[in-house]
Amino acid sequence: MPFLDRLFGKPEAKALTLTDLEAFGLFGMTPTATGIHVSGNSALRVPAVACAVALIAETIGAMPAKVHLSATKEAAKDSAAYKLVHDEANEWTSAGQLREALTIDALLTGNGYAHVVRLSDDTPFELHRLDPASVRLDYELDGEPFYIVQTADQGQRRFSYRDILHVQPFGGVSPITLGREAIALSLAFEQHVASLFANGARPSGIIKSDKVLDVEAKKKIAASWFNTHAGRNAGGTAILDEGMSYDQLSMTLADAQFAENRLEQIREIARVFRVPPTMLFELTRGTWSNTEEMARQFYAITLKPWLTSWAWAYARVLFTPEEREAFYVEFVTDDLLTTNAAARAGAYGQYRSMGAMTANEVRSGLNLAPLPDGDSLANPYTTSGASAPAPEADAA
Repeated sequence: MPFLDRLFGKPEAKALTLTDLEAFGLFGMTPTATGIHVSGNSALRVPAVACAVALIAETIGAMPAKVHLSATKEAAKDSAAYKLVHDEANEWTSAGQLREALTIDALLTGNGYAHVVRLSDDTPFELHRLDPASVRLDYELDGEPFYIVQTADQGQRRFSYRDILHVQPFGGVSPITLGREAIALSLAFEQHVASLFANGARPSGIIKSDKVLDVEAKKKIAASWFNTHAGRNAGGTAILDEGMSYDQLSMTLADAQFAENRLEQIREIARVFRVPPTMLFELTRGTWSNTEEMARQFYAITLKPWLTSWAWAYARVLFTPEEREAFYVEFVTDDLLTTNAAARAGAYGQYRSMGAMTANEVRSGLNLAPLPDGDSLANPYTTSGASAPAPEADAA
């Protein structure tokens, strides 16, 4: 059962009609205070949302994942699971592409699913992405989850939790749903600014005349005004005659503080996805020092929970309970945490001098080929290359 359901209680089931606001959730659209219905597709029209989703999903997809032996910490390249998490999920999808696709599904809909295809001996062979709309999660009386999948050729099929790779965001609810008000407000800002430039007359306000005009004359003046000052002609110079005057009424963008409000919406969306604002290119408060620190926070605050969820999702379907004690999945985060070449060289030098890494382990981190004599943990900065002194001759 999702965390939010356990925390607040599962909502009471009731009959809905198509006119009920709750019914929009059945179609992937959620009503908001602005009247704008937010879905995964409509939310991506907000640049900050598209940037946050792409940033999280593409980073997780590009990050290598490996299966290690718990006892020796070595890569278990002979394991059937190693190919699925490190190389390719199936013949047409790499392991990284599948992680990216399922993370996008989870961010937009709250769930990312993949079916585990097994050989006759139950060995995992391939992972196939499933459309989240075709999968329904349910639970046995003892709490064990199972999945009902709508297939094109066999109708509804029931699968064990060991056969469906499942990743979810916080609480099992999409950030799009949790942050729908902030996203809807951003969409409202975009629509208002667009209409302001596309349809609003420039200059705008009230045209006054000393003469009494009939209805037809007013219509002609209004039509002429919008033809010469609306749309692409906005901002032109107005020429009035016959004692007419113009009083401006509308506020400018600066008066309404639109720019600051739109920046605040970027920050609000950054909070929804738990992404540092500078990662969404909101750089008003960004400096060289805090931008580097926020990059580290991106790993600790944003990515680490996702990577932990992915590691368990892999272990749940690719390993038996006994195998989970012998193997574990780990993501290689070195490139993400590397700041610059000088700092990286200094860190490797310290690890090498304290005997924590061999020369070949350092070269592996630099993507270099190993050396024949590079597996020693001896400190190269203190070990002398001189030969040992010859033993003294025994006294006669």
